[in-house]
Amino acid sequence: MLDRRLHLHLASWLGQWPAAPGLHVVASHRRTRPAWDGRLRPALAVDTGHSAVLSVAPERVAAIRALLARAPDRLLASLPDAVGLPAWSLHDGPFRWSLNPAPLPDVGEWTESTAPGLPPWLRLFDRPVLVVRDADGAYLAGAGIKRHDAYGQELAVGTVPAARGRGLARRLVAQAARRVLDEGAVPTYLHEKDNHASARVAEAAGFPDRGWRAYGVYPQ
Repeated sequence: MLDRRLHLHLASWLGQWPAAPGLHVVASHRRTRPAWDGRLRPALAVDTGHSAVLSVAPERVAAIRALLARAPDRLLASLPDAVGLPAWSLHDGPFRWSLNPAPLPDVGEWTESTAPGLPPWLRLFDRPVLVVRDADGAYLAGAGIKRHDAYGQELAVGTVPAARGRGLARRLVAQAARRVLDEGAVPTYLHEKDNHASARVAEAAGFPDRGWRAYGVYPQ
């Protein structure tokens, strides 16, 4: 049985969940509003392998349903253009979540995203981020929580090249996941399907690949 929090997250994030077998294009006003970082996500989909929900702005539903009926094999490649943003990027990769993060030791400290020395991507978060620094205070790795709604929160992690291979990313993900669960939500983890390093981090942190997939149109 699907965890109730994950069920509620998908219903909130996409506009409908669950779905009957097949791909269902649904309208959601959330596709017309800024996401966690203040930028739009004009198309989002989650596919379990048996059923899928593709969430788009209400005014785009008819066109995308027509595209799906006419050329289903072209849907993914045509999605940015179909939502009126042909120059935007297409994300496609596993949709992972965890109810039991790996029991790895904590490695980071929670700090404000405005703290000195953090990379630009961590500054997008409006709440504390999880950071590892070296003995001299230089940034090595960090993780942030994308608070999509009260039920599901997506984790992001990054490590500077010189600090890779030490297991910092997996420990940060597991540590951040425990915080999300403590706050009553389910931690999720998305990455591109060809990002094998990110896949290894996810597996080691307790986020298995269940065969679910997420895809959508993202800002450049």
